[in-house]
Amino acid sequence: MKFIDEANIFVKAGDGGNGIVSFRREKYIPMGGPDGGDGGDGGSVYVVGSKDLNTLSDFRHTRRFVAQRGANGQGKNKTGAKGEDIVIEVPLGTVITTLEQGELLADVASESEPILIARGGFHGLGNTRYKSSTNRAPRQCSEGSKGEQFDLKLELKVIADVGLLGMPNAGKSTFIRSVSAARPKVADYPFTTLHPNLGVVSVARHRSFVVADIPGLGIQFLKHLQRTRLLLHIIDVMPDASADSAVVSARKILHELERYDESLYRKPRWLVLNKLDLVPPDERQSVIDEITGGLEWSGPVHAISALNREGVEPLCHDIMKFLEENESL
Repeated sequence: MKFIDEANIFVKAGDGGNGIVSFRREKYIPMGGPDGGDGGDGGSVYVVGSKDLNTLSDFRHTRRFVAQRGANGQGKNKTGAKGEDIVIEVPLGTVITTLEQGELLADVASESEPILIARGGFHGLGNTRYKSSTNRAPRQCSEGSKGEQFDLKLELKVIADVGLLGMPNAGKSTFIRSVSAARPKVADYPFTTLHPNLGVVSVARHRSFVVADIPGLGIQFLKHLQRTRLLLHIIDVMPDASADSAVVSARKILHELERYDESLYRKPRWLVLNKLDLVPPDERQSVIDEITGGLEWSGPVHAISALNREGVEPLCHDIMKFLEENESL
């Protein structure tokens, strides 16, 4: 399925039903009074998060969501039926804003109670409501109010503890296959990943974290890293690519990160030097030193081979420890 991370939809809550003017006309009741009932409230539009969804692709085909109008009131003081609500399921991580003003209406981060997006119209009043000691036969009623309506923008931001950052073909997909049950496509050409892949990494019983493999397709996908707590910058150390080119590629990624979002750039970030199995053992440390030196890097560094899992287990344990010690991130 094609990954869709943005969608525009229209939502409209139901209008309130109208009140009516009615009088009792019953045999043997000579003094019939007003008995016009109120209308029903219009249905509202809600959204709710679902862990079973991971794309906004359904909204390619269904873009209009209109809740039911409240029914009009009836004689004998009968209130019109309330319009049915609409509940729209969206993936966890969906941010909903108004299309024109960009006003935030909902940030769906958990499977909680449905979130009200558009409120249904209030019911109109029947003429019974207007009866008084001075107005015993009121002939006025009111119409129901209009339900709220909005053009909305839905934007999906992947929810994960750890995000993988790096150039195409750096080995991110291989890494997520190595550490979790996720099975993203892996090939020997760039841009293998076309949509974010989520994998659950189990370190021990009741100790796990979620890792996201983000496409290396430019700045439009970096938003998926905003909810992560730790970034792993995976760098290819293949021998046919010099340490200088690895440094240049890494700097491009960092520049893109900083330009997109300063707070994202300042997130905790570790270097993960991948494809170590393709470097002769006696040359590994010099390659590592050249890359970290070229980047003037002083943070955590892990050298691994995602393909044969060399160094992967210690990395996962260190990630788990970091996340447990930094729950507030």
